[in-house]
Amino acid sequence: MEKEESNYNMIDWWKKVVFKNYANFQGRARRAEYWNFALVNFLLVIPFYAIALTGLLKGMTVLSVLGSTVYMVVAIGTLVPGLAVAVRRLHDLNKSGWYYFIALIPLIGAIILLVWFFTDGNRSANNYGEDPKNPAGPEFDFEQKAVSADGRLKN
Repeated sequence: MEKEESNYNMIDWWKKVVFKNYANFQGRARRAEYWNFALVNFLLVIPFYAIALTGLLKGMTVLSVLGSTVYMVVAIGTLVPGLAVAVRRLHDLNKSGWYYFIALIPLIGAIILLVWFFTDGNRSANNYGEDPKNPAGPEFDFEQKAVSADGRLKN
């Protein structure tokens, strides 16, 4: 039995990006999916980076090589899913994935991309699919039927 996205924790979001959507550049990714992936990925690689740096500073070649190797394997292994979730995050804002290259503009590009990644996505369907938060579409007040206190529909 699969969890609903509303019950996902950080690891569930990371697994969704890495295992279910490894190279999926189609569709949309909500903010929770992108940022939880980024956080878990960061927490995953930092210890190995620290081990490699410690080994390098202490002159322990084996420790440095081991930490660097594991760091590189994790970083390379999550490169494609990281790009894919970033493109899907841009799709959630109804922007092409090619906008990711705006990050190549020194300083300004990274800031613009960061602001976009923090921005809430379109609340309805856009060019890239349905709203991942509410795939059934938005529910407006006028679409709801009025119900009286005894449970019967009002006219």
